[in-house]
Amino acid sequence: MRSYYENSIQAFCNDSPEHVLGRLASRHEHKSLEELQRNAWVKQILILQSELKNLQGSIYFEFSIPRMGKRADNILIVDGRVFVIEFKVGEYSYKSHDIEQATDYALDLKNFHSGSHNCIIFPILVATEANETRFNSQLSEDGVCAPTLTNSEKLEDAIQFCLDLPSKYAPTRPDWGEAGYKPTPTIIEASQALYEGHDVKEISRSDAGAINLQATSDRIIEIIKDAKKNHKKAICFVTGVPGAGKTLAGLNIVNQVKKINISKHAVFLSGNAPLVTVLRKALTESELRTSKIRGEKVKKSVAERRVHPFIQNIHHYRSEYILPEAVPNEQIAIFDEAQRAWDMQQTNKFMKNKKNIENFNKTEPKFLMEVMNRHKDWCVVVCLIGGGQEIHTGEVGIKGWLKALSDDTFANWEIHCSEAIKNKEYSPHQDLEEILKSLSPSNDKCLHLKSSLRSFRAENLSKFVHYLLDFNLLKANTEYAKLNEYPLVVTRDLSKAKQWLKERARGSERYGIIASAGGLRLKPEGIFVKSPTDVGHWFLSAKNDVRSSFALEEVATEFDVQGLELDWACLAWDADLRVKDSRWVHKNFNGTKWKNVNKNEAQNYFENKYRVLLTRARQGLIIFIPSGDPNDETRLPEFYDGIYRHLKNCGIKEI
Repeated sequence: MRSYYENSIQAFCNDSPEHVLGRLASRHEHKSLEELQRNAWVKQILILQSELKNLQGSIYFEFSIPRMGKRADNILIVDGRVFVIEFKVGEYSYKSHDIEQATDYALDLKNFHSGSHNCIIFPILVATEANETRFNSQLSEDGVCAPTLTNSEKLEDAIQFCLDLPSKYAPTRPDWGEAGYKPTPTIIEASQALYEGHDVKEISRSDAGAINLQATSDRIIEIIKDAKKNHKKAICFVTGVPGAGKTLAGLNIVNQVKKINISKHAVFLSGNAPLVTVLRKALTESELRTSKIRGEKVKKSVAERRVHPFIQNIHHYRSEYILPEAVPNEQIAIFDEAQRAWDMQQTNKFMKNKKNIENFNKTEPKFLMEVMNRHKDWCVVVCLIGGGQEIHTGEVGIKGWLKALSDDTFANWEIHCSEAIKNKEYSPHQDLEEILKSLSPSNDKCLHLKSSLRSFRAENLSKFVHYLLDFNLLKANTEYAKLNEYPLVVTRDLSKAKQWLKERARGSERYGIIASAGGLRLKPEGIFVKSPTDVGHWFLSAKNDVRSSFALEEVATEFDVQGLELDWACLAWDADLRVKDSRWVHKNFNGTKWKNVNKNEAQNYFENKYRVLLTRARQGLIIFIPSGDPNDETRLPEFYDGIYRHLKNCGIKEI
C-alpha cells in the first residue's frame, strides 16, 4: 500500500477517529514507537477533521516517498491541486529542517510521481502550537510553491489561500493515487534506505532500467545460493552504462544477503576512499536513527562499528590479509569499480612504501582472488565494472582480473558475465577475445545494466559530454538542445555562478563547487584544490556547517566526487585541459610553470576526469571559466578563452 489510509475528505471527516487510528496502527512498521506515534496521529486526525470539513477532495495518510525511504504525513487533493502537509505536533516554531522536509516531499512528488508532473503542489508545514503563520504565494516555474507555514487553527485558511491563487497548471488526474512512481535516489539516499530495510524496488524507478537492475541483483543472489548449496566458487562481472546503478546493485546484494541469511557476512569493497567515507558516515546516521526508532540508545562509536563490516576500503581490506593463513570473514565480496584495481607495478609500489614488503609480484586482482580462494567451502566475488572512469595511473582494467583467473589455482571457479564485457568502453585498449575464449565464461545478459537511472532531468547529458570532449560540435549542439529540463550554462563570473546555485536549490537539494585536482591556478579565484576536504562533512553536513558543500568555501575534486553526486554544481575549469586549434591540450602545473602531458594514457586520464566532473550534477550545472590575467604568465587569458569558445560552440548558453 502506498498510503496507510486513504479516503474522500468528507468520508474521512465522518469516520470515527478510533477507526482511522486503527487503520493507521495496523499498517505501522515500528511497533516499539506505537504509543508515541499513536498520540501524534490522534492529534493530527482531530485537527484535520476540524479543519477540512468544508472541503471536497481526497486525503492520504502516511503517503510513501520511496526515494527518501520516508512517508509524508498527509497528501490532500483539493480542486485538482496537491497539498503536502507535514505535521509537527507540539512544536511552537517553524524549524528550518522541518521546512526543508515539507519542501523535499513536494519536490519528490513533482519530479518522480507521474500523477504530479503537471500539477501545482503546495507544501504546508503545520507546527501545531506556533503563534505566527506565513502563507506563501511564491511559485516556481515547475509548479512547486514555496512552503506555507501555519498552526493547527489556521490550516483551513492556509489551504483556502492556496486555492485562491491563480494557476496555469493542469488539475490532477482521477487516478492520482495509483500513478506510477519512478524515483532516482542518489547513492547516499539509496544506501541509507537499503540499510534501513527498504527493498531496492521501493527506492528505484519501475521502468525498464529498474527492472534490469532488479534482474541483475536477483541473478547474482541465485548464483550465491547455488554456490553455497553446491560448494562452488564463482565470480560475476557486472558491466553497466554510466549511472545505471552498479554501486546500487552491489549495495543491494549486501543488503539482501543480510536480510535472507545466505551468509553471515558480505562486504562491499571500494578503492574509492571518499565514497567509502561518505557512505559509512551516512549509514552511521541511519544506524543511529533506526536504533532510536527501536528504542535503543546507541553511541556514535557503536553505530560506526556496526556499519564498518558492510563497506570497506579495498586497500585496507587487502592489507588485512597479507598473511597467507588469514581467511576473510566474508564469503561474498563485491568489488566496486573493479576495473580500477592496481597493476603489478602500482601494487608493488604500495607494498614497498606503505607495508615495507619488497618484491610483491602480484596484481591487485590476483592477490584479492587468492585471498577469497582461501575459503575451503564456497565463496562468490562480484566485480562491478564501469566505463570511461579511469582517472589514475596504474589501473589494470578487466584484463587484470581475467589474467588472474587464467591461473590454474582458479581452474574450479565459475565465471559469469555478459557479452558487453568485450565492449571498448569497459576494456579500452584491451583485446579480451582470446583470454575469454580460454576461460569459457557463462554468458548471462542479466549481468549488464543497460539503462541509466542517475539523472531524472538529463538522460542525454552523458552523450552531450561525450561529444563535447570529442570536439563533435554538430552532435554536441543536437544533444544540448535535448537538455531542455537540465540547466547547463557557462559564466566568466564566479560570484554569478554561486548565486545561480543558491537561487535554484530548494529544500535540502545539495550544491557545491567542484574542480580538477590539477586546477592549481584557480587559487587566485579563491578555489584551493590542494586544501584537504573532509568529504563526509562536504556531502552530508547541513547548510549551517562551513565544512559542507553548501558553504561554497571548500572545493571537491574528481577524486572526491567520483561515484557520488550533487543536485546542483559549479564546475571551475582551469587551464590543465585547454583548447588550441580545435583539440585538447593537456597540462600539468609544476612549480611555476605549466608543462605538457604527452603520453596518450595520461591524456585520457585528463579527459576522463573532466568527464566525471561534467556528470556529477543531477539537476543542473554551471561552468565557471576564469578570465585569466594578462600580467600572470600562468593565467594568461588565451589559456581560458579557447575553453570558453569551445563550450559556446557546443551550444552552452552564457549567463
